[in-house]
Amino acid sequence: MGKEKNLEMDIIKENHALCDKNEDDQVELKPKMTLLNGVTVIVGSIIGSGIFVSPSGVLKETGSVNMSLMVWIISGVFSMIGAYCYAELGCMIKKTGADYAYIMVTFGKFLAFIRLWVECIIVRPCSQAIVALTFSIYATKPFFPECDPPDEAVRLLAAICICILAFINCWEVKWATFVQDIFTYAKLLALFIIIATGVVQLGNGKVENFTWENTESDVTKIALSFYSGLFAYNGWNYLNFVIEELQDPVKNLPRAIAISCILVTVVYVLTNIAFYTTLSVPEVLGSEAVAVTFAERLYGRFAFMIPVFVAMSTFGGVNGILLTSSRLFYAGACEGQMPEILSMIQVKKMTPAPAVLIVALLSLVYLCSSDIFRLITYVGFATWVSIGLAVFCLPWLRWKHPEWNRPIKVHLIFPVLYIIATIFITIVPMIASPVETGIGIAIIATGVPVYLLFIARTQKSELEKKIIDSCNTALQKLLVVMPPTKQN
Repeated sequence: MGKEKNLEMDIIKENHALCDKNEDDQVELKPKMTLLNGVTVIVGSIIGSGIFVSPSGVLKETGSVNMSLMVWIISGVFSMIGAYCYAELGCMIKKTGADYAYIMVTFGKFLAFIRLWVECIIVRPCSQAIVALTFSIYATKPFFPECDPPDEAVRLLAAICICILAFINCWEVKWATFVQDIFTYAKLLALFIIIATGVVQLGNGKVENFTWENTESDVTKIALSFYSGLFAYNGWNYLNFVIEELQDPVKNLPRAIAISCILVTVVYVLTNIAFYTTLSVPEVLGSEAVAVTFAERLYGRFAFMIPVFVAMSTFGGVNGILLTSSRLFYAGACEGQMPEILSMIQVKKMTPAPAVLIVALLSLVYLCSSDIFRLITYVGFATWVSIGLAVFCLPWLRWKHPEWNRPIKVHLIFPVLYIIATIFITIVPMIASPVETGIGIAIIATGVPVYLLFIARTQKSELEKKIIDSCNTALQKLLVVMPPTKQN
């Protein structure tokens, strides 16, 4: 028994050592990404389903077209300031995990785990559910031209979408990347067609909808509109996950941030302008699929193209979330803050099957609600609390560690403005949507007992060890997975 116990401990230590080596390998990667690559990473990460979902959500809370356009512009500027703050943090703390790593270094394991818990339990799976529902709405809309698709059909198709892509990501990485490439082109083509049509409409003098009439005077409603606007800009911090692979990050990171955030803001504003050249406020508010309604008004027999392209875009969006989320779960497992099984790889297909499956399962749970804007409120609250905390690391580290090397040093006015704005868009909506934000706080709070029971408490009883080992062994056999080994 003693020898078996020692052997078991050696295996566990070896597994953790392998995880650590993988992290070292990631840090040691040679920089191959150019400025253009950095721009495409951010742009590709940001532009997803949000631009096809959020126009109705923003307009609903703002009341007027002009005010909704202001929210879109401010959301873009807000995202750019946050990304600029992340540039200093990324060049100072060159560890994988981006904001997870910044919080770990600044505030320790507890808050880092809460950030990881929020991202893994709320943000990623809930975002995936939102994108899958968007895919489902646009895919079914042509079959229900005169009314909204049945709720059960929408959720069932969204679940099928998640399951199919979970299978693809578990079966073959090349299939997953192929799906991502093809559906990214569809996304860009759809936006180009819509913007080009908007330019033609503006040339024809279609500007009657651009007014300040019925602008919402309730500040809490305006603040709530930013959840929908900022949801569309999610992904601006993804370049920080691969900063060690960026050539000359001190020069190229801020440039990539500026170019991509300005580009996405322009594309988003022009797309919204295109919608409002043709659709009135009641038409936008009454449509679950704004792009489809827009196409039906203008494209005649070819109106089917837009819902097809948008459905393809959002299908690719679900695939992208699965691809990136599995890495996040894997990184958490390597840090010892997620179950060890999530750090394991399928031996035949060489895919992170356990991590992919857990993301898919959590996403299916969120499909219990088909209210996209309620889900966006959950995601918005959790996301901006976490990112606001990460940005707070910047002034905190300026005070605690002024001696640290900072290749990029932003003016303190930027993090201060960002933190104040974050407080505004997280605290104020609590008044307008107390139930949704209350549920979001409750889900975040569940991470506290999990941390105390499974992470902080290092000494586990023999019974707990046996249960954990038995579960790991059973899941390894079921999924045919094992810990990763160092590649030559």
